[in-house]
Amino acid sequence: MKQDPPAAYRKPARPRPLQTHEVRIIGGQFKRSKLPVADRPGLRPTPDRVRETLFNWLGQDLTGWRCLDAFAGTGALGFECASRGAQAVQLVELDGTLVAQLKRSQMQLKAAAVQVLRGDALAVLRQQAAASLDLVLIDPPFDSNLFEPALAAAAATLSAAGLIYLEAPQRWPDERLQPLQLRLHRHLKAGAVHAHLLLPA
Repeated sequence: MKQDPPAAYRKPARPRPLQTHEVRIIGGQFKRSKLPVADRPGLRPTPDRVRETLFNWLGQDLTGWRCLDAFAGTGALGFECASRGAQAVQLVELDGTLVAQLKRSQMQLKAAAVQVLRGDALAVLRQQAAASLDLVLIDPPFDSNLFEPALAAAAATLSAAGLIYLEAPQRWPDERLQPLQLRLHRHLKAGAVHAHLLLPA
């Protein structure tokens, strides 16, 4: 029977890698740039695989698009839009710590198309002019009741060819979307995340 070697001869256990607390922009002008992830309750950056799929759905060139990231968090989704040529990207966030970090990231990237706004996402969406946005990104805290009101507010802002990206803890079928004048165009499940691309009904 093989015996374990004495403690002095055992290989030391490998240290666990430290959590990096950052995400990388995956495409466009700012590709590989790092965005810090603050340690804030409920902050859940969109996984790389989901972001990659989203921009495959949208096409990699967003030149001229007007975008609004309604629950910006790290800003990963909004900065990805700016990286791909969006004309204007509003990052809306209520948490003051996250707003400060978004502004630092905007300055470091020299992302001239990006505007960081501190405020309530629903209020900001409801203030947008009709048909003024080409893409609205909606990724609220999963335990919130913000999904339906955010979708309703976003639907009223869309241009004729406008799109909504929705990230949620469950799939939103067409029967839930129809009362909001929306329909499901694309869907992906990745772990606990359901990613949706929605069109006006």
